[in-house]
Amino acid sequence: MLRHAAQRLLLAVPVLIGVLAVGFLLMQVVPTDPAIVRAGPMATQDIVQAIRVQLGLDQPLIVQFGLYLLRLAHGDLGRSIINNIPVAQELASTIGPTLELMAASLIWSIPLGIALGTVAAVARGTLLDRCVMLVSVAGVSVPVFFVGMLLIWFVGFRWGLLPFTGRGGPIWSLAGLRSLILPAFTLGGVFVGPVARMTRTAVLDVLDADYVRTARAKGLPAFIVITRHALRNALIPIATFVGLQIGFLLGGAVVTETIFSWPGIGRLAVGAILSNDFPMAQGTILVLSGGFILINLCVDLLYAVLDPRVRT
Repeated sequence: MLRHAAQRLLLAVPVLIGVLAVGFLLMQVVPTDPAIVRAGPMATQDIVQAIRVQLGLDQPLIVQFGLYLLRLAHGDLGRSIINNIPVAQELASTIGPTLELMAASLIWSIPLGIALGTVAAVARGTLLDRCVMLVSVAGVSVPVFFVGMLLIWFVGFRWGLLPFTGRGGPIWSLAGLRSLILPAFTLGGVFVGPVARMTRTAVLDVLDADYVRTARAKGLPAFIVITRHALRNALIPIATFVGLQIGFLLGGAVVTETIFSWPGIGRLAVGAILSNDFPMAQGTILVLSGGFILINLCVDLLYAVLDPRVRT
């Protein structure tokens, strides 16, 4: 297991470097000079040029990228151009709220999606199956921002049941839990449909397998046959799909945090890009891409748990 994890971790290193290179190049094509942003619009050309030299912007792109990787290797993410705060310090204060939001959205959406997909597979062809698929298609089709705006208008503004702006406090406090409900429901709501559809397909593939028919012939209860024999063997493609969707969920977190003014990495990334704060934007790209790679690494390790053949 440790060897398998080490191999996957080594393969993730060039992927992360490639993502950093793409993010670095994208920041270079933005028609704004970071030196002018730091110096201010009233600064003279001499001051701007001095800041360019200080930031290393007068060097070729390949040299700038090499220096950037060297600083990352030493744990230096740079300082914000706007407020001169270390990027690492700003990121550390926003990782917690983002993890809270993602955990709260996944803790209810994944079990619900798997349960709905399993029920639809068992009752295939019935009205219940069609209703589950209708809900799943609607969940896939409706954008995140539309769900969030509906919840803000009805639940938060019109009915006044829950707060819809900012983070009310730590997750263990009542105010923190109340402020987390609407963002978590928005982010997880678009996750239920895809998981339910994938679960239905995976369970249908194994329901006609020989070992499932044998379990039924032995007289095992239907619940045991579905959960222990069918669903367990269908979890490998489901785990793959869930892992990829969790990675894409980071993009949905950016939209959700912006809508609900949630103080997470997604909102920080949007603010950094809009204000042309390149070091902060690159830091958020690093964290988001690293999170995506880490999630896929966890999925690879989960394969070895679900299917022992993967270990060999």
